[in-house]
Formats: sequence, C-alpha cells, structure tokens
Amino acid sequence: MGAVAIKQEEPAVTGQQPGTPPRLRVENVSLRYRTPEGGTFSALENVSFEVPDQQFAVIVGPSGCGKSSLLYLTAGLAEPTEGDIYVGGQLVDGPGADRGMVFQSYTLFPWLTVRQNVEFGLKRRGMPAAERREIVDYYLDEVGLRRFENNYPKQLSGGMMQRVAIARALANDPQILLMDEPFGALDSQTRMQMQQLLLRVWDHSKKTVVFVTHDIDEAILLGDRVYVMGARPGRIKRILDVPIERPRSLDMVMDRQFIEMKREILGLLHDDLEEAH
Repeated sequence: MGAVAIKQEEPAVTGQQPGTPPRLRVENVSLRYRTPEGGTFSALENVSFEVPDQQFAVIVGPSGCGKSSLLYLTAGLAEPTEGDIYVGGQLVDGPGADRGMVFQSYTLFPWLTVRQNVEFGLKRRGMPAAERREIVDYYLDEVGLRRFENNYPKQLSGGMMQRVAIARALANDPQILLMDEPFGALDSQTRMQMQQLLLRVWDHSKKTVVFVTHDIDEAILLGDRVYVMGARPGRIKRILDVPIERPRSLDMVMDRQFIEMKREILGLLHDDLEEAH
C-alpha cells in the first residue's frame, strides 16, 4: 500500500484526538521581501497546515521554496507578511522557550564545555543546580556524550556538536523542536548515525518535531508525515502520511512501501520543477 496523499485544500486527517488542538498551526502565512530594484519577492504564499502533538513532521521541497523561512517564522526569528502561526494555541510573536531550534551550522558557545552548553538555558532560567545536573545528565546519556561533558566544541566532531545542540534544545523542554537540515553538513556515515540517534531520542521524548531536509530518504525514515512544498513562492503542495510502522531502521530504505513513497515524492517535486519551466 502506497502513501496516503492529502491535498492542502482538503481537511487534513491529523490522527489526533477529536477536540485536541494541534501543537503547531500555520494559518494563511505569506512572506514577501523588497528587492534592491524596488520590486517584491514572494518567498511564501498563503501557507496553511497543522502538526498534531507528538508528531514528527518533515518538510521537503525544492531549493529556495521557503522551507527554512517557514521554520524561522515558527521560531519567531522573523515575522510573516501576512497570516499567523500558533504553537500550543499561543500566537507566535517572537522567540520563546516553548520552541527549541537546531540549525544546520554548529551554534554552540565555543567558550563553554559540552555540559555548560547543554545547561545554558536552564541556568538562565534560574533552575537550581541539582535539578540542572539531573536534566543535563539525562540528555548527555541520551546522545551518548557523558564522557565528553568537559570537552569544548573545538574538540568535537561535527556529529558530536550536533548531538550537543539536540541535547541543549531538548533540555529546555520545548513544546516543539524545530530542526533546519541539522545533518546536512555531515558526511553520509555520520548522517546515518545521527538519524538513528534522533529516532531513538524522539521515541523516548515524543516531542513534536518539525524537521526540514532536502533528503527524501531521510524524510521518510524519520517522519510520521511529509509536507511537500512547491517551488517559489513556497506553498504546501501535498501532505503524505508515512505508512511505515515504528520502530524504524536504515534497512527499511529497501522496503516496497519506502520505495513507493520515495517515488511519489520525487514525482511531486519533478512535476513542480516542470511547471516552473
């Protein structure tokens, strides 16, 4: 059985309990910029979708379609030209502790150790030292970095730095974890290791995740649902449920359901590129 496709204009079946509000709701969001020539550049146009609580949502689409812009708007790092974004029913009007962000580039504080980086947000909130220690210990164990807790970022590999970034984001207990191609700069072997680690950590935490990637295999392997974006101006072209049961492993990339869904996503992206030309 292939992936179940849901067109944006039709009501999306979210899988959440009736009456339960979605963890993320994006309503008619558009994003436009002024060009140096005085014209207008549309990055996103009338984007609407929902992500239920505890869902691992993955956004894929052509380069320049606004995937990362959508994530930055959700993080409160930019404002939409039109429309609204709600996290946990609250309007996003700036950055907040209810959203954790993991970027593609390594964003650790180089002057802090691994432990100090993970506890940074907790310390700023004034959390007692004993409670901070317990939380940091837990997440360092989760990402397999306890024995590197006193190392500095310059002493870590790229994959290890992203483990620290994930632990730091989760330690603050956000309502939603936003991940902007976090494994894009890693070599293929490290990337597969990080995918497996993220699957395990997510299975334990069940945090709502919105994950942006160019990698279709990665999208299917990680996601409960894949949101396929169309070419600029960005829009949600199709929403696909991933019909593959959890837990998942890298071996599943050869399964029939996996290949069928990959073919469907590739077809959607190919069709969109054809339309653009």
